[in-house]
Amino acid sequence: MKTKANRLELGLFLGLLMPVLTFFVFYLFLHNESGIVEFINEVIVRQVSTQVISLCAVPNLLLFFVFIWTDRLYSARGVLTATFIIAFVVLILKFVL
Repeated sequence: MKTKANRLELGLFLGLLMPVLTFFVFYLFLHNESGIVEFINEVIVRQVSTQVISLCAVPNLLLFFVFIWTDRLYSARGVLTATFIIAFVVLILKFVL
């Protein structure tokens, strides 16, 4: 059944948005005393960007299972695709750049 909540595009969008929101939560809890730009620079200077990106992708697991449990398989496929995109970006950052 193809409803508005069971679309590949929705899962892809939410799968890419969730890590960004998770990054902002990390910022709020870990480094609230300075700006977001300083926090991003610190992540880059400490060379932990791949680890931070990987951790930010973990909540996609919850989103994936919510879509599976509610029988929204196309949306779950979109979340899985977004997670693979993030993993590919991490691999490029870690081994190529």
